[in-house]
Amino acid sequence: MPARFQRWTDSQVAAAGALLRGLHDSTRGSRLAGRHPVVCHHDPGPNNAVFCGDVPVAFIDFDTAAPGDPLEDIGYMAWTWCVSSKPDAPPASAQAAQVRLLADAYELDTPSRARLVDAMLDRQARNARWWRGWLTAPGPRVTDDHQIAERIRWSEREHAHTAAHRETFAVALL
Repeated sequence: MPARFQRWTDSQVAAAGALLRGLHDSTRGSRLAGRHPVVCHHDPGPNNAVFCGDVPVAFIDFDTAAPGDPLEDIGYMAWTWCVSSKPDAPPASAQAAQVRLLADAYELDTPSRARLVDAMLDRQARNARWWRGWLTAPGPRVTDDHQIAERIRWSEREHAHTAAHRETFAVALL
């Protein structure tokens, strides 16, 4: 798991959710978003957040930004800020409470809340596929094969954890 992925406080998670909402709202209905609802960051994890003190205040690394559905970013954010399969992580119920806090801070509507767990699972699966693609890509690698394999395994463990606790996350979002 990347070093910047750790246990975040409720206030940090809420600040991140509000920050993402602000990013999405700034592009909603714009020509940049095209026929999509917003421009997504596509990697709004803590590793791409700038902190002032201990509060996330901005995002960096917009190389994968593109028009999309807000749930793509919210699903990724819920995973990377709130969910962890690590043995010493808080129980799934505590993680689910943070996912709800994130959804509340983002002001996520009821229909989207019902799809958020699927969005998390989708982003975890897509992350594993993205890293797997680097194993067979020609040319220079973003990192060595061992690190790529570790990130694939991490994404797969996170997916299995989220799937195993799907009901806990879904109930928390009601």
